[in-house]
Amino acid sequence: MRITVIAFILLMAATRMNAQKIDSVQVRATESILASDAMRGRATFTPDIERAADYIESRFKHAGLKTWNGSDSYRQSFAMVRTTPVSATATLADSVLPAGHVMALSSASDLQVDQNSGYEKAYIRAGANFVMEVLHYLHEKKNYVVFVDTSFTSSFARVGRFGRQQFKTDRSIVFVLTSSDPSTWSVHVEQQVKESPLANVVGILPGHGEKKDEIVIFSAHYDHLGVGKPDEKGDSIFNGANDDASGTTAVLMLADYFAKKKHNARTLVFATFTAEEIGEFGSQYFSGQFNPDSVVAMFNIEMIGTESKWGRNSAYITGYERSDMGNILEKNLTGSGFSFHPDPYPDQNLFYRSDNATLARLGVPAHTISTSKMDSEKYYHTRGDEIGTLDMSNMAQIIKAIAISSTSIVNGKDTPSRVDTAKMR
Repeated sequence: MRITVIAFILLMAATRMNAQKIDSVQVRATESILASDAMRGRATFTPDIERAADYIESRFKHAGLKTWNGSDSYRQSFAMVRTTPVSATATLADSVLPAGHVMALSSASDLQVDQNSGYEKAYIRAGANFVMEVLHYLHEKKNYVVFVDTSFTSSFARVGRFGRQQFKTDRSIVFVLTSSDPSTWSVHVEQQVKESPLANVVGILPGHGEKKDEIVIFSAHYDHLGVGKPDEKGDSIFNGANDDASGTTAVLMLADYFAKKKHNARTLVFATFTAEEIGEFGSQYFSGQFNPDSVVAMFNIEMIGTESKWGRNSAYITGYERSDMGNILEKNLTGSGFSFHPDPYPDQNLFYRSDNATLARLGVPAHTISTSKMDSEKYYHTRGDEIGTLDMSNMAQIIKAIAISSTSIVNGKDTPSRVDTAKMR
């Protein structure tokens, strides 16, 4: 059984009765499939995520969306390289570094480089935001050797998390933990390399008229953490009801809504991403398929299943201050009783931590809409993130608010200002 067939049939019947209606009944029906035990947590590189992709494809087909690039599938397929370290050594001047002081992000099974290899030198100095600096170099296109100050010794192993999965590439980035700035250095890294297929699921609703070549994206990630060790209750499944079956549910509901309205001047792209939980690889690949100048807005939706810090009928927008998109959405919601707010958790760098980030770095007004209380979200990345913890009525109101507030952008009346790429890191 690839999806919960009876639940899907019931949902389709409800959708046929009123496809423009967004209510808690339809929200619950969709969530109940995506976050069910049958999906087993939708982990990347497992058959379980394929069942979720099958379901999303069936929904896009039912809505009448066009396939990605006119293909015979809604899947946007690509490949990733998974690496397993074997050995890594580094010599700076005449000193051999201790084990664990060198890591490489590379698709090569045997990497040998030194000061004559043409690698650009860079530094992560004491006091920097370590994770943000690593992410910065991941988005660069050059070969780098990055010398990391030893004040980050306790964090350095986290680099390996970024290196276990990556796109197949000729580029390599070497991180070396040291307080020195050597003029001569050499690194030798050996690793096992395995190539694995992945797929986003993408549906297209073509625009009408002179603005049909302009694109508005509605997105979420459909992967989660999969299956782990059983807890004291015997539960081993990380269902990911809020993270991010809730956002995926929103994308499917919005696809139904706009497909039936048929008033979109701009082309709408409904995208559900894989591999967010292991490094946002699905959205990175997806973003590379577009000329960013053609994308006028991106509504990324993540974790909208619980009340925000302001209570019901409210949500926040990451990077609110980086474009005027939030102001447009608020204007369109005047008198609705729903309110959008700036991100209340700026110290957590949420603008850079979700699937909006790659296109935002290219100047697109790409923002994530969320309600998650990131300082106190009880079930975040736990087995307890199940459908019973979500407020379906509030979710329906949030999805309605996104539909209503985006209308002037979808119809071509409003165009959000671009993100200043000079201020992106």
